[in-house]
Amino acid sequence: MAGGSGTRFWPASRHQRPKQLLPLAGPRTMIQATCDRLQSLVAAERTHVITARHLVQAIANQLPQLPPENIVGEPCRRDTAPCVGLAAAIVAADDPEGVMLVCPADHVIHDHDAFAKAAHLGQDTLENHPDAIITFGIRPTYPAESFGYIESGEAVRESEVLNVQQFREKPDAETAQSYVRAGTFYWNSGIFMWRAATILEALGKHEPIMHDHLQTIAASIGTRSFASTLENEFKSIEGKSIDYAVMERHERVLVIPAPFDWDDVGSWQAVSRLHPTDDVGNVAVGTHVNIDSRGCIVHGDPDHVIVTIDTEDLIVVQTGDATLVAPKRSEERVREAVAELKRRGLTERI
Repeated sequence: MAGGSGTRFWPASRHQRPKQLLPLAGPRTMIQATCDRLQSLVAAERTHVITARHLVQAIANQLPQLPPENIVGEPCRRDTAPCVGLAAAIVAADDPEGVMLVCPADHVIHDHDAFAKAAHLGQDTLENHPDAIITFGIRPTYPAESFGYIESGEAVRESEVLNVQQFREKPDAETAQSYVRAGTFYWNSGIFMWRAATILEALGKHEPIMHDHLQTIAASIGTRSFASTLENEFKSIEGKSIDYAVMERHERVLVIPAPFDWDDVGSWQAVSRLHPTDDVGNVAVGTHVNIDSRGCIVHGDPDHVIVTIDTEDLIVVQTGDATLVAPKRSEERVREAVAELKRRGLTERI
């Protein structure tokens, strides 16, 4: 899933080059790194990318190993449930019993072997529980307020696979602390595994109108009318997340506690988790000269010098045509800046 706009990473992330196309966590872009860790699990011809229509060519340029037809552009944004449903329809058209591993394109996972181990465990679990929907839970390392949580129940297979008791929304600080203390809660990674037929059946049960549109699209796959059918039907779908549409309502949801490291790169503060900090908590990507500054995140072009003096807990991001300066506590307001630029007609800056 690679259709996000990455607004909170402005000014580095732009409409034509959002965060999944940026090398935010290493030399490879986010989407390249995602496909890299799938190489041992899924052949290129069975790897599909669902993205925004205007990003299809840029993604094809970054992933030349994929067949061009495997990169599908949504005609409009409709959240993750229609995205998943479209992907399931494509997989089912090729193999009705096909198993899907669904991965967002903006996660950081360094341990590819551990990721593959978890994916194989999911595949084995589906052989014994073919009607199950599987999610991968991340054991929380701190009481995060920015992630959704999964409350686990009884074990299905020792401690490796657990029943999901309940999904919980992003909590306040006190609630997040209680989740961590309980030891039965996991961060919701947004990585899923299921049979294509299962998720389509679940959408049919829980979101019948959405499912009807997807079925019309599915009937056109492989025909000359696919592009026009996708255009007409997809825009008629009500946008909804896969969590709301299916995960919180399905009868048989399992969680595999992830044995791999994981980070959801959602905003600039993730940079401080992905890159080394100095002895006073500054992290710099680019050329940074620090004079008595602490806890700052600095991101700029290598040939552009950024100097911070007597500052604390700032985010400073420089690009060729825009600069962001904001307190860390206000990082969520970056979206407001993008909206204001749009209101002023400065669309070339977003």
